[in-house]
Amino acid sequence: MTRIAPSVAAIAAAAALAAATTGLLSPAQAASNGRSTLPGSTPAWAKAQHRVGSTPGSQPVDFRVYLDWRGGDAAQKLAESVSTPGSPDYGKFLTPAQFHQQFSPNTSTVNAVESWLKGQGFKVTSVPGNRKYVEATGTASQAASAFKTSFAEYKVQGQTVRSNTTALSIPSTLTHVEAVIGLDESQTLAIQHKAAPPPPVFVNAQPCSSYWGEKTVDNTPTPDGTVLPATPDYAFAPCGYAGKQLQGAYGMSGAISSGNDGSGVTIGVIDAYASPTIVSDVETYSAKHGLPSIKGHFSQIVPPGTYNRATNKQQDPGGWSGEETLDIEAAHTMAPGADIVYIGAPNNYRDLDAIMNKVVDNHLADIVTNSYGYGGEALPTGYIKPQLDTQAQAAAEGISLLFSSGDNGDETGGVDGATPTPDWPASSPLVTAVGGTALGVDQGDSRQFELGWETEKQTLNADGTWSTPFYLYGAGGGTSRLFAQPSYQAGVVPSSISQTYGGAPMRAVPDVSALADPTTGMLVGQTQSFPDGHAAYSEYRIGGTSLASPLYAGMLALAMQQAGHPFGLANPVLYNARSASYDITTADKATYPGAVRADYVNGVDGSAGYVYSVRGFGDDGDLTIHVRNGYDDVTGVGSPNGQAWLDAVAGQ
Repeated sequence: MTRIAPSVAAIAAAAALAAATTGLLSPAQAASNGRSTLPGSTPAWAKAQHRVGSTPGSQPVDFRVYLDWRGGDAAQKLAESVSTPGSPDYGKFLTPAQFHQQFSPNTSTVNAVESWLKGQGFKVTSVPGNRKYVEATGTASQAASAFKTSFAEYKVQGQTVRSNTTALSIPSTLTHVEAVIGLDESQTLAIQHKAAPPPPVFVNAQPCSSYWGEKTVDNTPTPDGTVLPATPDYAFAPCGYAGKQLQGAYGMSGAISSGNDGSGVTIGVIDAYASPTIVSDVETYSAKHGLPSIKGHFSQIVPPGTYNRATNKQQDPGGWSGEETLDIEAAHTMAPGADIVYIGAPNNYRDLDAIMNKVVDNHLADIVTNSYGYGGEALPTGYIKPQLDTQAQAAAEGISLLFSSGDNGDETGGVDGATPTPDWPASSPLVTAVGGTALGVDQGDSRQFELGWETEKQTLNADGTWSTPFYLYGAGGGTSRLFAQPSYQAGVVPSSISQTYGGAPMRAVPDVSALADPTTGMLVGQTQSFPDGHAAYSEYRIGGTSLASPLYAGMLALAMQQAGHPFGLANPVLYNARSASYDITTADKATYPGAVRADYVNGVDGSAGYVYSVRGFGDDGDLTIHVRNGYDDVTGVGSPNGQAWLDAVAGQ
């Protein structure tokens, strides 16, 4: 981006961003009975027609009372001004202690909340160092009495979940409370595990190509003799890219070999649970694919019980081990010299927010990659504002937060009349949303093509014809309904995107992109369970924007090392560097329409037969988001383009 805002304009833009974010929640509404109603505290899904019964009063509840930062929108203003080149505050990041001194709630405020909670019969269990929230436990009956509501069970999305039936209220004297999170179970419904891991074991079926175009329908027969219908000369899908292929495709090989490998930068990975075999898996993977050992550069922060299946009933902890493995191996591939710290939440919903607060408040990383999110912006606003506050603290301290943009396009599935939406937290203007691409890597480890990831699928019918194509999945994106356009998108995002709903320009998603398409995905390795009961290391191809985010985080670590300083909110710098990014367009779709993929019916071997499908590239015709020249709402400003990109990002 050639536009660099003058310092006065940068501060004004920061104020506009702060106004947009803080506008999500109005102050608590005081009532004549000495109570204040908390806005955004009733989930939209808690409708009478979905109610299936009352919540037992003895049901345990574990919740957090979140408090506003002091100074109103001052923390959000600072978050952008310290991250924007041209601002007089650029690069003047705070330590956690300095942030506490300027913005954390006063001790007296926390004490008042604690005293009230204890007086209501709750047990106060924790308060973090930044005093952002007070966590407490009790029963549903105690919560109903304290917050002047009742609780019921609702049948939503096939699950039975708890919610308060009316808005929560608190004593009017507790003036700094912004939200109460955990009394309803919205996060249980909303959380999406991006790029869900495979079944206990998944093996790539043959034929697959070691590089793009090695094996095609014309030059390679199918293993079971199936004759595929006449098509363009489709390539068989790659087996999965690794190591030097990915480094070369993004033009990072020279930098890495010269020592610009992420050394001195710490990448944080946040997921749920933890893999007990992660170190041995990454070591085996690194040895097989020309990467250095991760020993001495890897640490884990895992709460007690995180490995224990019995204490994690909301979701199988083993199911998330594939996500952790993917994130760490991807980041290590692109930044083999960086330190990586894994921080595991003890569950896959409400504690992810608390873990993020811990990472930020203890400055555990310079860059944090997150491969989870919510399928849209439909969470109660009371859930969103506390997360925005944590993101503001991260930027103020110089921490860059990256989030996957999602794996379901505009969340409509290509269905006419469905409501399009970007995903949260990717839609926050205080994070970098990473979209997805399909990538062709040639025999020389260079980028042959890169297209927007939106996949159309056809399967082989019994009569030897391809089925009717349908939209399968693709990179998330779209226009926010919650956030005004941030300053770094002004003049870059076309009005046809930013003003798609009319009115003032709004935040658009994503910001940037990298490989995500599972058809052209990354090869990862982890310990898996085989049908005969034994466990062993095995490799398979995987994708999703949860691959794109850690890949991009690794490349951002190289830019950070070269710059010699952190970036905070990285978007102003990344948009400034857009001319050095690889602009992903529709131009190559005619040359590279898609790939044929072979899969084992049983996921392990050919004994049960094969399934053949065509995966079409860049098929966004049924969506409201589209790849185009310049900024677009599938790939943002594009993907990194080698040393030119590193120089452009690092030189600010």
